[in-house]
Amino acid sequence: MHDSAPESEWVSNEMRRDTTQLRQNDTFAVLFDTFYDRRNGFNFYTNPLGALADLQISNEGDYNADWNPVWDVRTGRFDGGWTVEMEIPFKALRYDDGGAQLWGLQLRRAIRRKNEWVYLTPIPMATGGGQGAAGITRISLAATLVGIEPPDTSRLFEIKPYVIGGVTTNRHAVPAVENDVSGAFGADVKLGITSNLTADLTYNTDFAQVEVDEQQVNLTRFSLFFPEKREFFLEGRAIFDFARPGLGARDPRVDPIETPTLFYSRRIGLEGDPERSPVVVPIHGGARMTGKTGAFDVGAINIQTEASPAAGTASTNFTVLRLKRDILRRSSIGAIYTNRSVSLVGPGSSQAYGVDGTFAFYESIDFVTYYARTRTPLGDGRDASYQGRFDYGGDRYGATVDHTVVEENFLPEVGFTLRDNYRRTTVSGRFSPRPEGSAIVRRYSMEAGIDYFTTADQGFLETRERTVDFTAEFQNSDRLEVNLTNSYELLLEPFRISRNVVLPVGGYGFTAGTILYELGAQHRYSGRLAFTAGNFWSGNIRTLEYQRGRMNLTNQFSVEPTISFNDIHLPEGEFTNTLVSTRFNFAFNPRMFFGGLVQYTSGNDLVSYNLRLRWEYSPGSELFVVYTEDRDVQMLMPRRGRELRSRGFVVKFNRLFRL
Repeated sequence: MHDSAPESEWVSNEMRRDTTQLRQNDTFAVLFDTFYDRRNGFNFYTNPLGALADLQISNEGDYNADWNPVWDVRTGRFDGGWTVEMEIPFKALRYDDGGAQLWGLQLRRAIRRKNEWVYLTPIPMATGGGQGAAGITRISLAATLVGIEPPDTSRLFEIKPYVIGGVTTNRHAVPAVENDVSGAFGADVKLGITSNLTADLTYNTDFAQVEVDEQQVNLTRFSLFFPEKREFFLEGRAIFDFARPGLGARDPRVDPIETPTLFYSRRIGLEGDPERSPVVVPIHGGARMTGKTGAFDVGAINIQTEASPAAGTASTNFTVLRLKRDILRRSSIGAIYTNRSVSLVGPGSSQAYGVDGTFAFYESIDFVTYYARTRTPLGDGRDASYQGRFDYGGDRYGATVDHTVVEENFLPEVGFTLRDNYRRTTVSGRFSPRPEGSAIVRRYSMEAGIDYFTTADQGFLETRERTVDFTAEFQNSDRLEVNLTNSYELLLEPFRISRNVVLPVGGYGFTAGTILYELGAQHRYSGRLAFTAGNFWSGNIRTLEYQRGRMNLTNQFSVEPTISFNDIHLPEGEFTNTLVSTRFNFAFNPRMFFGGLVQYTSGNDLVSYNLRLRWEYSPGSELFVVYTEDRDVQMLMPRRGRELRSRGFVVKFNRLFRL
């Protein structure tokens, strides 16, 4: 690939596999639509350093970045550019047997210093996403590869046993644990049922190598959404998304989860408050089947957890069944069923079930709808939820109209709801002109909207948000945004917003403004700096945030700081809420890295450390060394210092066998 710039100007600063930052580098990508259904595909990409990344794309939009096939890549340099050689075994793909075939093919090159994305076939501007990367998901627009004759598929059979040992201290457990030495073993098995239908079995499932949750500031009266990070639940997750494609990939800090979902995998194997340290509930074993048969997407999960005195839960069985059928060119209809054998709200079990449809017309029009109900020990009646949502996402104009209802007793115990008992109506419009001939600004965007919540049972106005937003996207991918939000909140019961501050019942109206500047992630130093000031509930707020920060110190070493400082003054009391976290990463090579995450939150006076070494010593086989520590920090009680809450050190070794 020719590049007129010297190598010193290339954007190439990431070696870790599958990291989001790799998408901000100069990259080359290839996508194969092996069934030539113009909906689903396998995407592989790399950068000049030879980092590996792969995506499994379904339904022209849902993508699974945690799909990890066995493949390899080598890159090289020449005077005036760089080269790529990918080795992708046919075993890494799924396809039909039999002679010469037609496959879909798309190629993409990113030149990040120019904020430029180049495709093999024309991709409309509106389908390219915020900066152009998402065009790879529009598989119906890919080229056609003719005459390929792959070998007949063999029955997939993989087994991945593991052994783990470690030392654990938990002084908040009942009874407390001090330097407890333990060990375990288990295994995961992957079996190909057909060329496009796979079964996964797991025994004595362990997730000790998973990075801890990133803490979030919560100044609302609702629960926080934390994304899934456990590998077993990540693979094939798009099949289980209900009426909301791509839920697993969303960042809740910038894309709040307002609409219920019927399957939230963190309900399995984790209990307690995620804002502190959720209790891990042992998983005895389970099975999952995912894939496609004809025009149908099929998904099934059955997991058995053990009893956990620490979490206060009995041994529980979880079942999820999902079926979707492709219709039209880019649309689908489906149904889902979930069951929890032991309910958390009363004696007996609980179920949720629903039907949904996602319809895509032309290149920019989408319509989503669903109807769902739950059955729990709370009783029958007022247990439904439904939605109708229209989106027009053109490049120059955009509009959204949404109406969602969640009744009082709708409670998906294997799902997630941000709030209950509401009717929500949302209307927004956007105008996004691209100035001709500007060397500085790529696009302006002006958007206004209203979000309106009433209680579903009595119709009281509970929440109203009116927003006006102006954004300027620059040619170098930097972004300036100015936002003004007018809010109304009705408290039907007292709200403890901080440890010593309680807001009384009543209605509150307040207005605040935010100014934000974001340095594009391809810069050596990048991040999002935002300042908010204005009214807040019965008083005032000032917030200073630096999010998604990244400092590329070398091609192998980076630091990612996050700071959120909130200064709140209310008649009921004054307080500050501070979150400071730093992630650092050192990549020895594309298959071995050492990383750490250090976090402090003043809301619960907690400091946590998570250090991880990952070495993929053979394709698909890994060694993990993990150290985790939580400490309670009482700033006003210095004699207590930093009191140890929990600590753990584990070594985990697994080996992939392909038979």
